[in-house]
Amino acid sequence: MKPATARLGDSVASVLTPALVIDLDAMARNIARMAEFARTRGLRLRPHAKTHKSAAIASLQIAAGAVGICVQKLSEAEALADASVGDIFISNEVIDSQKLARVAVLAGRIRLAIAVDSLLGIDRLAAAVRAAGTQIDVFVEIDVGQGRCGVAAPAVGALAQRVVAHAGGLRFAGLQAYHGGAQHLRDSGMRAAAIAHAVSQVRAAEASITSAGIACPLVTGAGTGSFTFEAASGIYGELQPGSYVFMDRDYAANELPADAPRFEHALFIKSQVISRGLAHAVVDAGHKSHAIDSGLPQVWGRALEFINGGDEHGILRGPPEALPELGDTVWLVPGHCDPTVNLHAAFVALRGGLTNGVVEAIWPVDARGCLV
Repeated sequence: MKPATARLGDSVASVLTPALVIDLDAMARNIARMAEFARTRGLRLRPHAKTHKSAAIASLQIAAGAVGICVQKLSEAEALADASVGDIFISNEVIDSQKLARVAVLAGRIRLAIAVDSLLGIDRLAAAVRAAGTQIDVFVEIDVGQGRCGVAAPAVGALAQRVVAHAGGLRFAGLQAYHGGAQHLRDSGMRAAAIAHAVSQVRAAEASITSAGIACPLVTGAGTGSFTFEAASGIYGELQPGSYVFMDRDYAANELPADAPRFEHALFIKSQVISRGLAHAVVDAGHKSHAIDSGLPQVWGRALEFINGGDEHGILRGPPEALPELGDTVWLVPGHCDPTVNLHAAFVALRGGLTNGVVEAIWPVDARGCLV
């Protein structure tokens, strides 16, 4: 049995390093700000749980007003459903018949939705739910600029018709319209232009659906970098931001529009200085502790640069007088929160801040490693 990184009631100083730590006070403010933003605009909020992979955090978001959560993988949905999350949207395509059989079974346990972008995917899904005797909500995904999944707007009507043709097992729920490529455009105006293009594609897709004699119940999408623009469009009815709950280094580098809520860093890697040179210090948190696909972490509260030190080490450089001493704690803000979370088995949740906080909870990363 692995020794615990922390124990309930311990001070933050007692948490062993490296550890994935949540500042509960900051996270609570982030959850409340996003919930208030959606509520005051009459929009549904369905946060993306691929960020945290945690039933405990999903429950906090739902308690604050979210209608449910999104995930990207079937196994994520299964893990969170097993932990009592009851309303999940798989905002991604599943094409394998074995997986679709599991989707159909899961739809008998919780309220479940899924995205589709092909006739084959629709027909296989319909066969699976028919065999299981269940029902599922279906969103047709359109490509609004990402160049990834989704179909062009004129093709949406035919897919919606095919979903409706399988009535009894499939319920046409609307459009999935997420522009992932817009999320990290640093300039606010560039993000606004990208979402304006996305909105034009959504309108064209709605016209395709209407011409097929079908109503579009809902348009869902948006992310932490763009949700203010989708909210202002008048066409989106549901928002799917995820990273706002933790606010990683990369998202924090975006220029914000004036009406955007301000979110705080709430996810950190606690590390410790294990070696010290004349012009550098070494901490015990390397690539096995934090993802680097969006860049290296930020050293929190110190005028230091984090340099690649390999799997188990991070190198800190800066003015000699600013370097921490042997044994000192150094807090790191991950470059990208989602894959960083997936590296850890549990969150250490602190109440009272990083300096004087106390361990209030230890939450498993319920959907860790759920890649199927």
